[in-house]
Amino acid sequence: MKSLKTLVSLSALAVCMGAASMANAFSLSPINTPFTAAGTIVVKSPSSLQVPVTCSVTFTGNVTAAGEGSITGVTVGGSNSLCGLPQIQGTPWTLKATGLTGVNATGTVDNVGYKITATGVIPSNCGLSTIVVGYNNTTKVLTATNQPLAGSCTVQSLSVTVVSGGTTPITVIP
Repeated sequence: MKSLKTLVSLSALAVCMGAASMANAFSLSPINTPFTAAGTIVVKSPSSLQVPVTCSVTFTGNVTAAGEGSITGVTVGGSNSLCGLPQIQGTPWTLKATGLTGVNATGTVDNVGYKITATGVIPSNCGLSTIVVGYNNTTKVLTATNQPLAGSCTVQSLSVTVVSGGTTPITVIP
């Protein structure tokens, strides 16, 4: 009877360990590497009366020892006056890889959010939300399309090119 209990316990432990490893089956590489990602973002919010606003955006961060991206800095700019108003919320944002098919990876970014509280502009409180992203291991372009944020806001599109601060480009690996 004791050996049956041991067998059941070991089986349960093996199943749990397998499930845990499957949950983290994809990661960013190389670990402990800084990165910058620059490009464009198009957002809609109450501040823009739901009209799309195109801005330049730069993300800075690091690939953590856990193989996740930690986005610690977000800079938004551009010719539209609304581009200079967002107050970024929720950083660090966590980028997690969730899948890989060929060179195309999928993932999520947690805690995405910003506020606009400028005088004379309808306030917006966008996020904190999780958005779905795509990443191409060959072109190093991170994208998102039509991702809703809490507060009646939308990341209509995102396209940024990731540049590694190390000697090896950032890639998603199984």
